[in-house]
Amino acid sequence: MSRKQGLNPGNFSITAKVSLGTVGEAYGIAVDLEVSLPDLPKDQAEALVAAAHQVCPYSRATRGNIEVNVKAV
Repeated sequence: MSRKQGLNPGNFSITAKVSLGTVGEAYGIAVDLEVSLPDLPKDQAEALVAAAHQVCPYSRATRGNIEVNVKAV
């Protein structure tokens, strides 16, 4: 995704936090993804993370099935 936008993200890290809980009478899953892109300005990092979330195969497969929160930190 960064190449399509002409960006070089440099070093990065991703922290994933997965939680289980109840949704009504069933169990549900929620995922928080924190993406650190220290070599990019905050606005570019946020735009890149949002765009990647739209095309990611895992994001697409789970969209509407689990709660996913993605943010650049």
